[in-house]
Amino acid sequence: MWADLHPVGRSPDTSGYTRFAWSGADLACREWFAAAATRRGLDITVDRNGNQWAWGGDPDSGDAVVTGSHLDSVPDGGAFDGPLGVVSAFAALDLLRDRGVRPVRPFAVVNFADEEGARFGVPCAGSRLMTGGLDHDRARSLRDADGSTMAEAMSSAGHDPSHLGRDVETLGRIGTFVELHVEQGRALVDFDAAVGVASSIRAHGRWRLDLHGEANHAGTTRLADRDDPMLRLAAAVLAARESAEQRAAVATIGKVHVRPGGTNAIPSLVRAWLDARGGDEQSVRRVVAAVGEAAGAELVEESWSPEVAFGHELREHVSGLLGGAPVLATGAGHDAGVLAGAGVPTAMLFVRNPTGVSHSPAEHAETDDCLAGVEALATVLTDLLLTEQLGAESTDATETP
Repeated sequence: MWADLHPVGRSPDTSGYTRFAWSGADLACREWFAAAATRRGLDITVDRNGNQWAWGGDPDSGDAVVTGSHLDSVPDGGAFDGPLGVVSAFAALDLLRDRGVRPVRPFAVVNFADEEGARFGVPCAGSRLMTGGLDHDRARSLRDADGSTMAEAMSSAGHDPSHLGRDVETLGRIGTFVELHVEQGRALVDFDAAVGVASSIRAHGRWRLDLHGEANHAGTTRLADRDDPMLRLAAAVLAARESAEQRAAVATIGKVHVRPGGTNAIPSLVRAWLDARGGDEQSVRRVVAAVGEAAGAELVEESWSPEVAFGHELREHVSGLLGGAPVLATGAGHDAGVLAGAGVPTAMLFVRNPTGVSHSPAEHAETDDCLAGVEALATVLTDLLLTEQLGAESTDATETP
């Protein structure tokens, strides 16, 4: 399975992956998912928001055990972020069948659409739409860097965008969700453990900053006469770093569009995006305010997710099943956090990343650790599929992302 996915969307120059939602690379991944499900005799469905489901048993009976992740990527991202969870889900089901496990609950593998938000700016779009955390009209009107809307991209890929929105029917089928993901840090290296269990996802959001200036000639315009928005961007970048350090948060301006974009032209517009994350909402909001003050402009919020703590009972149960696997928080957003915030009993497993690097071609996991992740996921799925629903208190969050 891993070898089949290996070339899809891969750059020959960097060995990184670019699999934007509803692009040709993403469609190839979705075809791979459907083929993997068909080979296993699972029933393929695509919900109103474009999420793919591979079902075993009767989904309409509810209380299903669902596992999986996503297949899209950030620009020039790593091979493991997302796909490891989907490949491991199919591999774990193969183990269960080999071991003669007979589920008493229906089950599914899911490929959530547009988890990274790399193309249209809103992360976890597929799961947010399903849970009602993303307005369907706003989603349809989101535009990528080329000006194409999400609705247009979906239509071109063969998915009808007119039905986007909260999906009570699909959401109601899920009894428990378990997502496996490569760790996007080095905590498991320090724990000397191949697999860990997530405790929470820190508060995080994205904001857009529009800085206007006056286009002019770079060689003939005196410095005193310039209105250069790049200077305000520089102030914003420095303020983001300083404010985040003061509040034990992290903040990144990693995406910038410049108009007109000429080497010898003073910009008329600089549009930048801030990603800010922290242990609590107040800290993150103060970072955003400091950036806006330094830039002399108001930031427009494009997405926000409050801190989500995975349910204690389910989390401790899963850790116990895995022999007391270490429990750790993460600053990375996931579909699991969206579902947990919506009240779905949810657990997350992490597989050790020796580099500690993610969203980069340097992202990595050793084969033995990946196989340990499959074994861990199979252990958890076996327990859940043979018992009634566990973990009704799915989250300590008070707000749905």
